[in-house]
Amino acid sequence: GSHDSFSFYIDEASPVGPEQPETVQNFVSVFGTVAKKLMRKWLATQTMNFTSQLGAGIRYFDLRISTKPRDPDNELYFAHGLFSAKVKEGLEEINAFLVEHPKEVVFLDFNHFYGMQKYHHEKLVQMLKDTYGNKMCPAIFAQEVNLQYLWENEHQVLVFYHSPVAVEVIFLWPGQMMPAPWANTTDTEKLIQFLQASITERRKKGSFFVSQVVLTPKASTVVKGVASGLRETITERALPAMMEWVRTQKAGESGVNIITADFVELGDFISTVIKLNYALDEGGDDTT
Repeated sequence: GSHDSFSFYIDEASPVGPEQPETVQNFVSVFGTVAKKLMRKWLATQTMNFTSQLGAGIRYFDLRISTKPRDPDNELYFAHGLFSAKVKEGLEEINAFLVEHPKEVVFLDFNHFYGMQKYHHEKLVQMLKDTYGNKMCPAIFAQEVNLQYLWENEHQVLVFYHSPVAVEVIFLWPGQMMPAPWANTTDTEKLIQFLQASITERRKKGSFFVSQVVLTPKASTVVKGVASGLRETITERALPAMMEWVRTQKAGESGVNIITADFVELGDFISTVIKLNYALDEGGDDTT
């Protein structure tokens, strides 16, 4: 999986997202475009678009949705500090891949909503229906879902929706079915301890589970590396230790399930995660 999957396209010309603190809003109001260019270096966690991520092997997408202040078209956008692409365009891009690859399955995790009212959620639900239709798998027990079941029913999309709206719509899986604990640290050692503890505490059955192999910069980190950005200052330096943790994991009910990272093309992240599947018990169902 990819963390902040849509952030490859952050629009420097857009207003600041409504979730940003007043200090950031003030910073941008004073320094304008220069401030947004610096922000982008820290907010863009991916460089590949959805099509490239899918082609490389990414199947879980971390999605954050926002309305845009004073937008006459009342559109929905992906957002992470600044606004990214329109949601409709992103969903259609993913669908184009699914049409060409009818046995591939993706997880869409809508886990943050900003500035959204009931009618915005209704609009997004309708957008999902229009784009994916019967490709979406109805919410059932997680342990009942394997590839054979999905192929037989021609389902290719599992949508997780972290809002009470999920209860009302058959194809929206409630957010608690996709927990993704967040370490919120710049320290690689603390991150790995957190990841390991999370795996230990994970329930063996009943939900999917995300391990976020992601370091989060503090304000002081950003100030020190303001011109270089997230990738150079944090991600690349921490990559060897983070990848060593990934390589030592086991997939399965009591191990890792979904692993997300920033800049998923770095090192051998994608191929390493995929290889963990081959270590599963060969006596088990290889379509699970």
